[in-house]
Amino acid sequence: MRILQVSAELFPLLKTGGLADVAGALPLALMAAGQDARVLLPGFPAIVAGVRDLAPVAELTAPWGSERFALRAGHIAIDGAPPIPAYVIDAPALYDRPGNPYEDATRQPYGDNHRRFALLGWAAAQLAQGLDPAWQPEVVHAHDWHAGLAPAYLHFAREAGSTRAGSVFTVHNLAYQGISAPWNFADLGLPAPAFHMNGLEYHGQVSFMKAGLYFAGRITTVSPTYAREIQTPEQGCGLDGLLRQRSGALTGILNAVDDKVWNPAADAALVQGYHSPEGRHMAGKARCKAVLQHQLGLAERPDAPLFILVSRLTEQKGLHLVLGGIDALLAQGGQLALLGSGEAWLEEAFRQRAAAAPQSVSVTIGYNETLAHQLFGGGDVTLVPSLFEPCGLTQMYGLKYGSLPLVRRVGGLADTVVDSTLEDMASGEATGFVFDRFDAADYERALRRAFALYERAPDWHRVRSNAMRRPADWATAAAQYIDVYRQALAPT
Repeated sequence: MRILQVSAELFPLLKTGGLADVAGALPLALMAAGQDARVLLPGFPAIVAGVRDLAPVAELTAPWGSERFALRAGHIAIDGAPPIPAYVIDAPALYDRPGNPYEDATRQPYGDNHRRFALLGWAAAQLAQGLDPAWQPEVVHAHDWHAGLAPAYLHFAREAGSTRAGSVFTVHNLAYQGISAPWNFADLGLPAPAFHMNGLEYHGQVSFMKAGLYFAGRITTVSPTYAREIQTPEQGCGLDGLLRQRSGALTGILNAVDDKVWNPAADAALVQGYHSPEGRHMAGKARCKAVLQHQLGLAERPDAPLFILVSRLTEQKGLHLVLGGIDALLAQGGQLALLGSGEAWLEEAFRQRAAAAPQSVSVTIGYNETLAHQLFGGGDVTLVPSLFEPCGLTQMYGLKYGSLPLVRRVGGLADTVVDSTLEDMASGEATGFVFDRFDAADYERALRRAFALYERAPDWHRVRSNAMRRPADWATAAAQYIDVYRQALAPT
């Protein structure tokens, strides 16, 4: 099949979260499975700089008026992988801005985001209608709210008989919905019936997320548990009714880990690689930990369990639980190393804790891909105590690198981490630590269990070996997506 992936970001060119990792890995997995996959991306500076051999394909007229933009084609070269064919929307007036691609310097969404991402969906639909004479997709796969209008444009193009392409929409995080004022609908180039309760109207406003959910032929989420959760009022973010209505078109497909990027045996960011067939060949992890402790200014103690946290700093991620649990963590002899950015009060609170105990707590505000790899390589426990978590890649990286995840039983965390109970340890299935209630007491009980297991070295090594052997391959996920694409193409 000819499959067009539509995303606002793609690793290694541009990454603000897990969406980029999926957008970078899935096309390669589809290509390895024999599919003809391409990507469509907005022309953010990092993307324009990273796509090679860009050449003009066509001119686009914006759906809101007479502005003209160029569509260019090239390829993305990732070390050791086949080049990914890519389309880029060359629109400097919309995309050439410094810093975060979605927000201004005051961390407010850009006022014209509806235009910036309408153009992404519009271009996808134009490609499905033959904009590039050399290649026309049979399936358009739109990722998250940024690409949410692509299924809407395709729906009305199919009604007009100008395309037969199927559409798939993937929800990476339902909490971010691309909502804007109702008067922005006039800029979108959609017919009036689209702005309706049975469409993209959401409490009188425009919702790109709802457009994708309503108009897509098939819907996927990034884990089976999250697919069930978002059909409930607790996790549905106001869209649970629509999702229950569309449950027959909804599939949860667990994200995977790109072994070319995340592999402790061959990771160039690590001072020494390691792997764990039956618990052997792990000397490299001990060295990675010692070097990381030195690099971060932590006490170089091999006996101190090192808890790591690589995350956006928001309450959704359970960061207030981590903050409130630092005293208990330090009292039991642990260390904490954090990498992330987000809400100002959380950034400052963690900075203060690091300043008060610099040999036990390290805080790096921002994001550094190399340091992220080093944290997983040297860490003993990966903290992911989220309120909700559609899939979560952090715990999957922790599993891969033998940094046992400590997670709340929710979303993809529930699908990927098996608690270290006596029964699951005996069966060889235990891979980490799981708690249920989103409160300090349950979180701190999980912390105590992690410390207790760490003190029993043979048991720790056995669970760590289980974790590192857990399969998380993209070939399996790609096969599930291909099945969804076939369903999207089937006559309704």
